Amino acid sequence: MKFKLIYPKWAKLARQTEFHLPPHGPVVFAASLPDDVEVTFVDENLQDIDFDESVDMVGISMMLTIQVKRGWQIADHYRKKGICVIFGGIAATLHAEETAQRADAVFLGEAEGKMDQVFDDFRNNRLQKFYNALEAPPAIENVGPARRDILNKSLYNYRGIQMVDLVHASRGCRFNCYPCAVAYLGGRRFRPRPVDRTIGEIAGIDNNRLFLVDNSLAQDTQWEKDLFAEMIPLKKNWCSHPIEDDPAVLDLAAQAGAWFVYQAVFDTSDYIRERIRRYHDHGIAVEGTILLGLDRHTEDFIKELVDFLLEIELDLAEFTVLTPFPHTRAWDRLHGENRIFSYDWDDYTADKVVYHPKQMSAERLQELLFYAWDTFYAGKPQQMRMFELFQKVMRKEKASGTFQPRDRNLIDQAFGRPVKR
Repeated sequence: MKFKLIYPKWAKLARQTEFHLPPHGPVVFAASLPDDVEVTFVDENLQDIDFDESVDMVGISMMLTIQVKRGWQIADHYRKKGICVIFGGIAATLHAEETAQRADAVFLGEAEGKMDQVFDDFRNNRLQKFYNALEAPPAIENVGPARRDILNKSLYNYRGIQMVDLVHASRGCRFNCYPCAVAYLGGRRFRPRPVDRTIGEIAGIDNNRLFLVDNSLAQDTQWEKDLFAEMIPLKKNWCSHPIEDDPAVLDLAAQAGAWFVYQAVFDTSDYIRERIRRYHDHGIAVEGTILLGLDRHTEDFIKELVDFLLEIELDLAEFTVLTPFPHTRAWDRLHGENRIFSYDWDDYTADKVVYHPKQMSAERLQELLFYAWDTFYAGKPQQMRMFELFQKVMRKEKASGTFQPRDRNLIDQAFGRPVKR
């Protein structure tokens, strides 16, 4: 049976340097397919879709809300030809009711152990409109390695530099942050994969640079220590979302190859200042994820926050505005207060204001978002800061004996630096 898996294109942040990472959802989903299913994959961000290719069934994997309308368009094209279309992924789950109107089936939640039934139903003409795995996710012990073989690895580079491979060590999250949908998608219980299963998958990835895509690794101290200790011999360099602010954990993370972290910076407190300093003291760079537009944010606060980021020598910053995605606390509040003025999912890019802020106009918040980007990168452009991060990883690779000299030339060329001969 021929199954075509498609990842719809989506617009990147307006001020961000554009690069493409290999998508994680599709390769995890592909690992759950029955053995007799022949899968081909198209990442529309980098490849054209051949709508004339002969296939039995099409799967559309959507991670982001801004992929939704394009995913529906793709589905419409195939369904007009009589080809069955099933949707899955984070955004398909968040927008399930709307998506069901443009689909033969919608899969909600985690796919492991569930796809045999889906394909059996398809073969026997009894496909259900919804397959809901949210309430009974698969046992985390049964989650195996992703199917990275479906990717065209040569596409995922920045001017010749190989991008990181993505891997996850846990699911679920015990936190329930205001703008985040993970509590709905993966549950409020932190579900770490057994360390040996995660280590086995990481060891099998033919790339020394990884991104651990877990929402936060800082949820179970002993598991975190065990994971990092087992990663040390692998000599990988990796980035992740927050690591626990504990000297023993940070030390093990640094030994295990922690390259940089994505860390939310939500105020100008001494706690944040010291949090960033401790990362830096362990040789771990920090890309701040900066969310603007919360109800307490005034214009003065936003300007002071940008000055603070420069003062604490944040390595990189990614600025977004609060975006009320469905099934988040932000959605419940702003929708309930009739403050959302755009329900066009193409506007949900995280750099367009779609609601009425409390302390200023929507237009002024939009201006301040661009002010933040432009001010933070005024003295040292984003590409220069990225170059410095790559220099950091090259030093780590040299120390571990995994550095490829060719990478230096590629990095110099990619970021406009002199080529070393």
